[in-house]
Amino acid sequence: METLVEFEDVHFSYDGRPVLQGLSLKIPQGKVVGILGTSGSGKSTLLRLIGGQLRPDRGTVRFRGKDVHAQDQAGLYRMRREMGLMFQAGGLFSDLSVAENVAFAIREHTALNDDLIDLLVQMKLQAVGLRGAVDLRTSELSGGMARRVALARAFAMDPPLAMYDEPFAGLDPISLNAVASLIRRLNDALGTTSIVVTYDVTESLKVADYLYLIADGRVVTEGTPGQLENSGDPYAAQFIHAAAEGPVPFHQPAIDLLTDLGLQR
Repeated sequence: METLVEFEDVHFSYDGRPVLQGLSLKIPQGKVVGILGTSGSGKSTLLRLIGGQLRPDRGTVRFRGKDVHAQDQAGLYRMRREMGLMFQAGGLFSDLSVAENVAFAIREHTALNDDLIDLLVQMKLQAVGLRGAVDLRTSELSGGMARRVALARAFAMDPPLAMYDEPFAGLDPISLNAVASLIRRLNDALGTTSIVVTYDVTESLKVADYLYLIADGRVVTEGTPGQLENSGDPYAAQFIHAAAEGPVPFHQPAIDLLTDLGLQR
């Protein structure tokens, strides 16, 4: 199966604080791949590295076999036109209507006339169940509706690669299930490759074909949903079963509390 995105021994740090430490993984074409990990484990950083917004300290990120960070500006923009991104906080333009948000990328990157753009927007909104909200402002949308608009915008150009940054965060159960189902159905209908960055174990197990679990700046375990659910790996067991005790500590390393307070030598 062809690999669309590949990380090879990628290291990255923020202001000297290591985030990724030799991470390697492959995203196969046409699949929904989940990236699991705790907050701060570097999941969202992966998406920014793929899009070229960040540059690794060392290692290689490839898209369609090409080094993302070896591209000139024009080459990077060509790559980005093949990528759709659903931002963690939605990222909708507050001064634009629902229709204008979905149409934004189409207007920026094509020379289609207004009638064709309107038709495409109607189709995308129909796919996410929001054609009736076409003229609403973003301030009039519920959280679940805003996520679905963001999803429609991510798919506006029918990108070969769709990336979702915490798409399930803060959603009620009905909206959460609807967004998860849409990601799966749109991926299969359009033949897209999807990367879903999340800490939501339940939904990722339902929607993904393959999963990577990240901790300590690297992939600690991987497999299909069934393999991870039945894995004896301690990282997988702790994360999937939400166990407080395990290889991922709850407390940040610190001096013993009593010693720090001067109550114990």
